[in-house]
Amino acid sequence: MKITIQKSIIENILVHAQPFLEKKDTSQITSHVFMDVFNSNLTVKATDYEIGFLVSTDNVHIIGNGSVTSNGKKLLDIIRILKDGNIDLEVKNNMLYISQAHSNFKLPTFSHDEFPEFPNYEGKARISINSHSLIESLKKITPSIDINNPKFELNGALIDIKQDSINFASTDTRRLAIVNIPNQSDSELSIIVPKKAIVEIQKLFFDDIELYYDETNLIIHSNQYTFFTKLINGKFPEYSRIIPKEISNSLTLPKAIMIESIKQITTISTDVKITFLNDLITFESLSDDNIEAKTEINYPTGFSSPFVIAINSKYLLDFLNIINSSEFTIGLNEGNLPFILSDENFRTVVMPIVI
Repeated sequence: MKITIQKSIIENILVHAQPFLEKKDTSQITSHVFMDVFNSNLTVKATDYEIGFLVSTDNVHIIGNGSVTSNGKKLLDIIRILKDGNIDLEVKNNMLYISQAHSNFKLPTFSHDEFPEFPNYEGKARISINSHSLIESLKKITPSIDINNPKFELNGALIDIKQDSINFASTDTRRLAIVNIPNQSDSELSIIVPKKAIVEIQKLFFDDIELYYDETNLIIHSNQYTFFTKLINGKFPEYSRIIPKEISNSLTLPKAIMIESIKQITTISTDVKITFLNDLITFESLSDDNIEAKTEINYPTGFSSPFVIAINSKYLLDFLNIINSSEFTIGLNEGNLPFILSDENFRTVVMPIVI
């Protein structure tokens, strides 16, 4: 294999490949990127077995075809310190040589035949969804995905496809986030996608996409990238049962003022007590250190008697910081019961702190 390629092109590819590499054990072939030069194209792959990334480019001058693997992090480190312009990559005697002007480097390679196979999307069942709708939905539910939960299914997000809609859902057991988008489908399907994959999908895909799946993998293909992730095997909680069926009190509140008020309290405590009075909303810190923070805003609520809820401020700020509207709705029943934060097709059900 021998090619000449612009620094900016190979650097961009290697930057996108980094999250897909094995970082801890460099003796593993999954710490390497796989590069294949054939038929006027350079194809680069990276995978840690759980998620994988493939990109092809024809913006390369090919001198000789071939395949090679090389440590993805070290290769990126070398590319980064070189100057803008063309870089030569060549395989000789099972070593990868990187050169530019008077600068020369070489990296060891592994047998490219041992690089893990990528799942093929051809012939697999397909999910029809707009890329913008997918990314926006995933952004909204990402903060609520749990991490390191012994119930593995909670360490991912549910994509629940109905015949006339798709629900995206995630929960960390203290809150449940749900996004609903209209969608026509001939079949119904529920898959659980790991959080790491959810995060990387949002970085990669902005153009038209195609989604494919089987019992083991979800594969996303665009003109530029192909991505796969292993699915989580398990049963996601029955999220529809968690959503309160009836709401006693519903308020439309200003987003910006609520964020400002809550952030004042979080200088002292992450737990906030909010009291709704007839024409006033007060915010107070919940702290055991005999330190207090309190602020209030004048706002008509319609409550004839004080209504009090206590919450982890992170849950409310996560919701407010991700919505685009200037207002949102809060649905309340009793102070010790779950309440709903709503903005258009996005809802978060939050468990309050019992005080």
